[in-house]
Amino acid sequence: MLVELLIAWLVSASSLLLVTQLPVGIEVDSTPKAFISAAVLGIVAAVVNPILKAVFFIPNVVTFGLLSGVFTFIIGAISLALAASLVSGFRLRAGIWSALIGALALSVVSNLIYGFVAL
Repeated sequence: MLVELLIAWLVSASSLLLVTQLPVGIEVDSTPKAFISAAVLGIVAAVVNPILKAVFFIPNVVTFGLLSGVFTFIIGAISLALAASLVSGFRLRAGIWSALIGALALSVVSNLIYGFVAL
């Protein structure tokens, strides 16, 4: 259990460092800040995502689940923006646009890394 959590944290921090090299508007001052940001992002996701999923439950039901991927994407962007606001040295240059594009980029990069790690 602890090993999986450590691997998830390393993958998240590595993904964040890689995404900062892409032109998506995410900046992290240093590698230690990336690890702190990854930890905060994980905590924010664990706390805020269930609340946001409850908020988006009714729209999801109304659309018969057709927009569930869009809602999940928006929830990820909100979590990313919240984490960036909590950690000094972790910035979104273009505000919500960086959060939206960054959430997509983080999802793709972390899934690629998880594919190599095979967790």
